[in-house]
Amino acid sequence: MDLIDDLRVVDGPVAWAAWAAGAAGLAYLLWHTVFRRGRRWRPPGPASVTLAGVVLLAVALVAALHWFLIYAVSVFPSELPAEPLAWSAAAVAALLLLLLRLVGLRNSVNLRNGVGQNRTKAWRSRAAATAAFLAVLALCAVQINIYFGLNHTVGDLTGAAVARIPTLDAGLGRAAGAPRATGLEQWHAPRDLPAGVMGKAAIPGTVSGFQSRDAYVYLPPAYQSSPRPALPVLVLFSGQPGSPADWLTGGALQSRLDNFAAQHAGVAPVTVVVDPNGSASANTLCMDSRIARADTFLARDVPDWINRTFDVDPDPRNWAVGGFSFGGTCAMQMVTRHPNVYGAALAFSSEKEPALAKERDKTIQATFGADVAAFDRLTPLSVLAKDRFDGHGVFFAAGERDPEFTGYMDVLSEAARKAGFTVETHRIANVGHSWETAANGLPGGLDFLERRWGMAP
Repeated sequence: MDLIDDLRVVDGPVAWAAWAAGAAGLAYLLWHTVFRRGRRWRPPGPASVTLAGVVLLAVALVAALHWFLIYAVSVFPSELPAEPLAWSAAAVAALLLLLLRLVGLRNSVNLRNGVGQNRTKAWRSRAAATAAFLAVLALCAVQINIYFGLNHTVGDLTGAAVARIPTLDAGLGRAAGAPRATGLEQWHAPRDLPAGVMGKAAIPGTVSGFQSRDAYVYLPPAYQSSPRPALPVLVLFSGQPGSPADWLTGGALQSRLDNFAAQHAGVAPVTVVVDPNGSASANTLCMDSRIARADTFLARDVPDWINRTFDVDPDPRNWAVGGFSFGGTCAMQMVTRHPNVYGAALAFSSEKEPALAKERDKTIQATFGADVAAFDRLTPLSVLAKDRFDGHGVFFAAGERDPEFTGYMDVLSEAARKAGFTVETHRIANVGHSWETAANGLPGGLDFLERRWGMAP
């Protein structure tokens, strides 16, 4: 079963098979629905007109649905990237071709008075056309998944990879009344350190009353030594919609942290992937508002739980917060609103400000009852404009094929520099608004933090 779960779906045989089947399926639908001659029924007009009509109708349907999701029901706070929309239009076009093919088969059978042999042939043709459509649909799904970079293997798609992660062993926690771990400068790596450990844990909303989904915790090899060093802390957030597990699949978190630890004698930050939303569809904006007390959860409950549970460095200068998309926005909110808790941030594809909808007034109405000033006071740009953050740092990264979010990065990075932050910005090559931005940007972000934390390799 592990062999199947580990099978990659973004490259290699699965991707090649999807391309081969999808191309064959599209060719079948085009030939039998648009170009084939000598049939008793076919769409009216020249083949080029039929094909153009199918393509234009597919594009119009996807555009209408996109507008409805963004502006009518506000499922997403920003427009979706062009590439996934194009693949969605291809899937809709294939569906339209299938429907035309099925109508043609029905009419052909009717014209021939439904002779039994003709009915059997028609059913076979229907099955072939449906299979061709499903092949095109599978190709479109594979390509959309490749763009967003979230699921790399069959196990990622089915959830089996994350399901294998156990509840964190309580024995790895900080014993009650035990002394704090020694500083990194006093610690020496023993031989034969074990591998890093990933586990899940529940973080109670003791002060906030917030109910979050399970967090995922990475404890590096050095944490499992005796005595332990007081390690730095990295708190991460996923995108929205999404879940903490997205950092494990799309973000390739464990492999990135294992590689960093291998280059630093087993030392890496104790990393906690936290849920700021409570469900895949919820959006708290990482604020204390009418929606939830998410800010209190992230700035009080989470740090208190980490300090209480693990042997870590309690100095906020050695704590960082990070995230992708919504999570990157949340990271910027935390480091600007709570610089006494988090000394640095990793902002991957951050929004300019938190948002529930494309229209700003909808966000403000839902969170602060149309009180614009109350909302503005909490946005990163407003805080950066009035406060100083000398000694703090922020690492920005966005995909070079993601113009909206690279624009946000430029605005935020300039404001952060003016407010005293040490800033780095990176455009990730050949990537759009994708988890590849976070996965490929994280090593650079960890190097940025390593220089701040003084962790010599």
